[in-house]
Amino acid sequence: MTSAAVKRRRNWRSWWAKQLIAWHWISAGVSLAAMLLFAITGITLNHAGAISAEPVVVERSAQLPGSLLRTLTAAAATKGAVPAPVAADIERQVALNVAGRPVEWSDGEAYVALPRPGGDAWVSIDLTSGAIRAETTDRGWISYLNDLHKGRNAGTAWFWFIDVFAVACVLFSITGLLLLQLHAKRRPSTWPLVAAGVALPVILALFLIH
Repeated sequence: MTSAAVKRRRNWRSWWAKQLIAWHWISAGVSLAAMLLFAITGITLNHAGAISAEPVVVERSAQLPGSLLRTLTAAAATKGAVPAPVAADIERQVALNVAGRPVEWSDGEAYVALPRPGGDAWVSIDLTSGAIRAETTDRGWISYLNDLHKGRNAGTAWFWFIDVFAVACVLFSITGLLLLQLHAKRRPSTWPLVAAGVALPVILALFLIH
């Protein structure tokens, strides 16, 4: 191989290494906080039975004004969402937002389920009397973070965040593997460690999971 070819090869290797390092640290920066969150909540989920939590339940009651009750009963005929003025009044009185949420209409009642990470909530309105009953359940911060890990009732924004985070993790892993390949000649333990990291979960899945 000529000296010019060797120089081109070295330049290419240097450029490729710089690109991998750049993408590796960019993906690490993007995914760092979420990776820590998902790693920690992986532990808390794995030991969920050993972590006790006492749910805090808060009940509230209120009364829908007559004019808004008539607005709500008119909406019941179309089986649509709670009208905006009614939703605003409910939020003012019981601090729960039912705007745009699916409503379970039944004879004499409108029921809105409000599931959320780390807890639950619901609002019920009597279509005859206008009586409002509401309940919130809070299972604590660990349950909240565990539900974020699972994407449970976390909304559209968190749904897309998980996808972006997953892509960043894939990029971080692939660039890390390619960087290992670049330096493997100087580090003989590289491929045995990588092989062990692949083999361990495969062995566990095949032989120790029932």
